[in-house]
Amino acid sequence: MSAPDTRPVRAGEELDAARLAAFVVDKGLASAEMPLEIEQFPGGHSNLTYCVRAGSQEWVLRRPPLGTKVATAHDMGRELRVLSKLAPVYPRAPRPLAMCDDESVLGARFYLMERRRGVILRKEVPRGVTLDAAAARRLCQSFVDALVELHAIDYAAAGLGDLGNPRGYVERQVTGWHKRYRDAATDDVPAVEQAAAWLAAHLPTSPPATLIHNDFKFDNMILDPADLAHITTLLDWEMSTVGDPLMDLGTALCYWVEASDPEPVRMFAFGPTALPGMMTRREIAERYARQSGRDLGDIAFYHCFGLFKTAVVAQQIYTRWKLGKTRDERFSAFLHGVRMLADSAVAASQKRGL
Repeated sequence: MSAPDTRPVRAGEELDAARLAAFVVDKGLASAEMPLEIEQFPGGHSNLTYCVRAGSQEWVLRRPPLGTKVATAHDMGRELRVLSKLAPVYPRAPRPLAMCDDESVLGARFYLMERRRGVILRKEVPRGVTLDAAAARRLCQSFVDALVELHAIDYAAAGLGDLGNPRGYVERQVTGWHKRYRDAATDDVPAVEQAAAWLAAHLPTSPPATLIHNDFKFDNMILDPADLAHITTLLDWEMSTVGDPLMDLGTALCYWVEASDPEPVRMFAFGPTALPGMMTRREIAERYARQSGRDLGDIAFYHCFGLFKTAVVAQQIYTRWKLGKTRDERFSAFLHGVRMLADSAVAASQKRGL
């Protein structure tokens, strides 16, 4: 029987249990006498994430999605390296355990890391979890403070000084994500091109570079069940790099749906950010500015970019579904998300703030 947070593996995304068992035994994680049980975490839209059990032991397995053409966005070795360097100095980073470079085992490179338990907030609050207005407010404060803390990590001292190339980072991101959209485009969405043109014409001057997560949102966090304002773990480091920290903030804001947003926007919410007590996007940004000391004069650019980038990600996922590379029916509606996010990006570009 599946655990509350895992499901049977989706059709077409099964793993070769015998080959995986041999790898686990070879790495000394379990004995040959222990049969493996493999289930899948249902959330997430990019890398595939599985729960692997052997007796009382549990691990999380991460591998690239099926049918992707963007290898750099799913570099398992890079993600493992980031966690290996961060885990000793940053308690919210889960500890990696083993890497497999041999693609003949499961059809792609993959790695295993420790399993951490707790509450993950997706679009709806999990059954049995109470998040009243006061708790929601405290969680928002912790959310912002965790982002500020992440951006304060001495990444060079942690051994990640060569993780990215901060010089010209923002411009490369705009041009790079524009190219990714054109490579994955299936339908005419003029707002994507309009947002890309505005971003290219309004590049800001970046503050000093920091370590950035690039996908900072509630469903990439594990919360303490005894205190939901305590963020114990930050997941999904596949896009982390060294770059402009306000790009990280812009991505976080693009996921932050408010109760006053139009219904199409609320339909594609990534978390319960519209509940009573939750901060608004403006309040999130204002707290970040106070806690970090960074100037948010160009916040409209960063918010617009976050929406634009997420529209491109949605397009890439929709393209995989349309080409039959994945059977996950969640992705069949993602073209609507592309249009909504692109329209929101254009709207953000027309504001001076949030």
